[in-house]
Amino acid sequence: MTSTRLTRGALIAAAVALVTGGALTGCSSDDDGAADAAPSSSTASSSAAPTSASTEPVGAGCAQLTADPAVVAALQAAATQPVGTAASALPPLSTLASVVGQANLTAALDAQSGITVLAPANAAFDAVPADQLNALVADLPRLTSVLQHHAIPGRLSPEDLVGEHTTLLGDTVTVTGTADAPVVAADQTLLGAADATLVCGNLPTANATVYVIDQVLAPEA
Repeated sequence: MTSTRLTRGALIAAAVALVTGGALTGCSSDDDGAADAAPSSSTASSSAAPTSASTEPVGAGCAQLTADPAVVAALQAAATQPVGTAASALPPLSTLASVVGQANLTAALDAQSGITVLAPANAAFDAVPADQLNALVADLPRLTSVLQHHAIPGRLSPEDLVGEHTTLLGDTVTVTGTADAPVVAADQTLLGAADATLVCGNLPTANATVYVIDQVLAPEA
């Protein structure tokens, strides 16, 4: 286990239209959309109850995603679906959805009441050598740990994503950078060769906030 560019005016119009329908498809690098997000801890778990968060997606790849009508339609539907189900209909996350299904975790993700998911895009899985990826998928306990490591309790706004967070696995992931350009260091990734950076994030589903990233993360050794 990504397009023509839209003008800024078109993106804003699309975002406004979809916000009224419960989904977001714009792209922004501004921080002034933050509201009352669940606070993250700098040293412990981000397990606060879900609250409202920034209302605009962030990330340099948002424009490309929202230029694809299939992705726009999937994002609209995702806002009313739990995250495991929603991922299966999002073209950039089809590999992740397949792997989650092979680990029998779709229902478990859908049952969560409010989480943040660092979701590797298809290209993140494509970058993993085939033998290494096949070995991971064949090792169900390890695969489950890797997938749980990508989920954080509580819905995090872009501003609150930067920091250290306890994952559903019970270990930690550290996010550095800024609200519109968060980074997970290369030594926390499966390949260990490049930092994980944001493609497009702050995307809502019925029970999660999703940040699409360009690397597969690895649990703490």
